[in-house]
Amino acid sequence: MSSEWTNAELIQQYGIENPVMPYLRQDRLPHIWCPGCGIGTTVNCFTRALSESKLNLDEVVIVSGIGCTGRVAGYMNLDSFHTTHGRAIPFATGLKLANPKLKVVVYSGDGDLSAIGGNHLVHAARRNMDLMVVCVNNFTYGMTGGQVAPTTPLGPTQTTMPYGNFETPFNLPFLADACGAVYVARWTIYHVRQLAKAMKEGLEKKGFVFIEAMSPCPTLYSRRNRLGDGVDQVKYYKERSIIRNGADTKEVGLSFQGEIVVGKFVDRERPTWLESMNEHLGRVLGDKFTPYGV
Repeated sequence: MSSEWTNAELIQQYGIENPVMPYLRQDRLPHIWCPGCGIGTTVNCFTRALSESKLNLDEVVIVSGIGCTGRVAGYMNLDSFHTTHGRAIPFATGLKLANPKLKVVVYSGDGDLSAIGGNHLVHAARRNMDLMVVCVNNFTYGMTGGQVAPTTPLGPTQTTMPYGNFETPFNLPFLADACGAVYVARWTIYHVRQLAKAMKEGLEKKGFVFIEAMSPCPTLYSRRNRLGDGVDQVKYYKERSIIRNGADTKEVGLSFQGEIVVGKFVDRERPTWLESMNEHLGRVLGDKFTPYGV
């Protein structure tokens, strides 16, 4: 079925309604993502999480940076912000502090969030800002030619590593966990039900939520490393993924086409930044202080 079908046309032609379509800006379709790319699958999971969460969509905001995944904000039928490279998290932080009743979602790629935006990722987790961060990890800079990324495993080639990558990559769940995130999970686009459930749990969680969604990049990463098309990579996700809920995040690092440990790794409670500020200033200033965002 063509992506150019609108929801109204689906209903008229087939008598069915695509449950995803109301959450999308249909005038923006068809999308720009390549055949076999998994970003659209993550968006499908996100729309289902939104539907099941029963949140007031007028109070849900999505923020993206630059890159293939950065286009997600423009396709969502929500208040959306497409920000500069690496700055999605500080922009989202500003939104949350200006209007604490908002549910703010950051949705971007591994390069945008963990390279140029890495410092912001670290400190937002440390502060426990009340944000949900979805990081679509395809191991490469897909929009700008396939350069090596902070998540590229040891071994595969990239345009900037033509003889294979020799830089040790980030273990993103461990990074988020070590910095203080209250919810950390990793799933692949094969695990659509689990990914949608994690997103729903993330939307309902207070504090810094980090969800890594592994997705293929058939056009650049897979083609350069002779891994086949998107279907081949989904088969790899199916065959090599091992679900270990509660796994020690130190032990979930990724290797080139090796075992993938997926699951919900962290789910804990600690005060958000706003809660900590209100508690501290209330203690210091007493009656002179009016709690903010309560």
